[in-house]
Amino acid sequence: MFDRAARALDARLRARLTDWENAGLLRTLAPPAGIDLSSNDYLQLSSHPDVVSRFAEAVRQAGAGSTGSRLLRGEREAFARVERRFAALKQTERSLFFSSGYLANLAVLTTLPEVGDVLFSDARNHASLIDGSRLSRATTVVFPHNDVAALARALRASDAVLPFVVVESLFSMDGDMAPLVDYAEVCAACGAALIVDEAHAVGIYGERGSGLIEAAGIEAMVTASINTAGKALGVAGAFVAGSASVISYMTQRARPFVFSTAPPPALADALEASLDLVGAEPERRLRVQRLSSHLRARLAAHGVDVLPGSSQILSVIVGDNDRAMGVATALQGAGFDVRAIRPPSVPDGTARLRVSVNAGVAEATLDRFAGLLATTLREVGVTCAVSS
Repeated sequence: MFDRAARALDARLRARLTDWENAGLLRTLAPPAGIDLSSNDYLQLSSHPDVVSRFAEAVRQAGAGSTGSRLLRGEREAFARVERRFAALKQTERSLFFSSGYLANLAVLTTLPEVGDVLFSDARNHASLIDGSRLSRATTVVFPHNDVAALARALRASDAVLPFVVVESLFSMDGDMAPLVDYAEVCAACGAALIVDEAHAVGIYGERGSGLIEAAGIEAMVTASINTAGKALGVAGAFVAGSASVISYMTQRARPFVFSTAPPPALADALEASLDLVGAEPERRLRVQRLSSHLRARLAAHGVDVLPGSSQILSVIVGDNDRAMGVATALQGAGFDVRAIRPPSVPDGTARLRVSVNAGVAEATLDRFAGLLATTLREVGVTCAVSS
């Protein structure tokens, strides 16, 4: 009986893998190689000597692992210390540290909304927000991307006990920004709680570098924000920031927090070093923004369209999966680490190059990349990006 089940499962998996390969959707694991235009290490803090030395020293002192969940033996003063630091950055009462942004999103969306509540989720929200919504006991309503009017209509028509609106502040695949001020006003008018994922914005935007919530001036109008620490902050994990009651409640009832082994304590020490640098070196985020504008201008000059936006994430739509892979392979062969993004990470027919700009790249390098990308697109028969 076991052998029959094993054979059936193996046949199913092989068939799916073959289908994906034929559709140009089979993925491979490839380590970094070449000039980084694909990672989320926007401020180049992952290799900063201060961050690395703080991490290494903390490992020597506290060990490699936390040994248990934070409600058991896994709690450390380093966690509480960095949580206070991060709450101060976000100007919230408290924050709570998780081992990944995925877990943090699952925690928020499976803990705060309850039966009878409704989650209003942007159609372009990324996978962890989608999965958190699916696992939530609340009903989920998906509204069109960045459509404030559609959201307002849906909220007014809802009979939710408590409505929640969940959006990314900077969308990870398109590189555009949510109209946060408008959302905050709609939520205030309709009595909805606003949840914002700042994964790609924290460290980059705002006077303090806390993200687009700060830049929009709506700190007091956001119920909770999720802030990945493995992107611009250069380390790992994620912070949920919010009121004392939100964080206290999640500490008691968020299953991804209660039932997960705590992150390695050294991550907290390394993140303190990252936060020091975000505060002391604002020129890093200003450089990212300046270089992003420069690359957008150079691509436009070469006739290469990118999706609308002004962020450090530039999406060049190719459309066909195999063509997108071919363009990426050619750029990699020329020394640029650029990756093709294909369904299901993006909608069918919108395979793309997701180019991300970091503070360590030179303008001359971006100029060379823009010219090469334009040439490569023409060679494969793509004259410009198509709208998604």
